Amino acid sequence: MKYSLGIDIGGTNIAAGVVDESFNIVAKSKVKTNPERGYKEVLSDIALAGELAVKEACLSLKDMKWVGMGCPGTCNIDSGLVEYANNLKWENVPLKRFVGDALGIPAYIENDANAAALGEYYAGAAKGAKSAIVITLGTGLGAGIIIDGKIFSGSNYAGAEIGHTVINVDGEPCTCGRKGCFEAYCSATALVKFTKRSIEQNPSSLMVRFAEKEGKISGRTAFNAAKEGDQAGREVVDLFIKNLSCGIINTINVFQPNILCIGGGVSNEGDNLLIPLKERISKEVYSKNSDSNTEITLCKLGNNSGIIGAALLGRQQNNLI
Repeated sequence: MKYSLGIDIGGTNIAAGVVDESFNIVAKSKVKTNPERGYKEVLSDIALAGELAVKEACLSLKDMKWVGMGCPGTCNIDSGLVEYANNLKWENVPLKRFVGDALGIPAYIENDANAAALGEYYAGAAKGAKSAIVITLGTGLGAGIIIDGKIFSGSNYAGAEIGHTVINVDGEPCTCGRKGCFEAYCSATALVKFTKRSIEQNPSSLMVRFAEKEGKISGRTAFNAAKEGDQAGREVVDLFIKNLSCGIINTINVFQPNILCIGGGVSNEGDNLLIPLKERISKEVYSKNSDSNTEITLCKLGNNSGIIGAALLGRQQNNLI
């Protein structure tokens, strides 16, 4: 059996996995990204993560058809360059060539959210749909659009940057340079930021206790406090869901996909996130009277969607699927 190597490059971690022909991950590895070190050291660790996953699978690089990499930002699949990734502070980084040469196997690159969407489309929650959008709530807010089995990335590979559409004019500053971006309000990073602000204003909130218990303020802090009836925590969660619904409604109104899947760490809140979110969306989406409205659901593959989707890039870019 031949295998493919998939690598999901995030702002915090680099996750690699060996994937078989049935989309099963047979072994994984993970290393820290630490993008502040500069891109050359990060590229070396991307290759290292791939080597570690192959070793964990008790296989060799000769058993790999290719390595596919999902990376934040604008990934030019022709030149192999990551032209711009604001969260990594990368410009024109030769990701494809460097890692392909380091591992000695064919390499493919794609935007990380596009790769995750591809994984969900072929092996997860969007399987069987004609058109699908996957939104991931992580260090940033990524989105991938799949139409008739193909990734939509625009004329210049910078399409589907839904996270950098504005939901609040002149609002919170975003790392892309704009203000009021969807990402600046609904990424896990943004949720942590708003939780910290609320804790400063409400020092007696249960959020303080949950943060101390976990050792940090995380995307779970406000949700955990809200579940216990904490008013300040509830306000943070309600505002987060309000902003998230705004961005998702905008997306649905433009694309009207069969299904929209939500992934990333925040999606682990399950029904505490999904139920109130769907209520808001159903009231405000333009197509609310349609008999075939977009299905809103959670991703099934979890953090594995990016790995599986990346491993599929060789098939996608060679028109094998």
